Amino acid sequence: MSDPEHPIGSGPSVRVSLSLPEGTAEAVRAITGKREFSAYIAEAVEHRLRAELIAQDIADYQERYGSFSDEERAWARRALSGEGDTSGSSDHGAAA
Repeated sequence: MSDPEHPIGSGPSVRVSLSLPEGTAEAVRAITGKREFSAYIAEAVEHRLRAELIAQDIADYQERYGSFSDEERAWARRALSGEGDTSGSSDHGAAA
């Protein structure tokens, strides 16, 4: 995949057509009001894109270096939860 001209969340706004179930659209409008509807949808899409890119990076890493060890999984849980010391290094040592 080539680098996009504009990273996720940047660049000028473009108008797109979007179809949503009526109940979903009503729920978003109830939370955001009409004026912030597009910003809410953009934020949700950006969040999903980033999550999918991270999952792809993790799959690529594991394909190259093998599955994560229990120690690496524990380190990641601590790092993501903000708990404990995460200054240790992983066994794979693949600095990018």
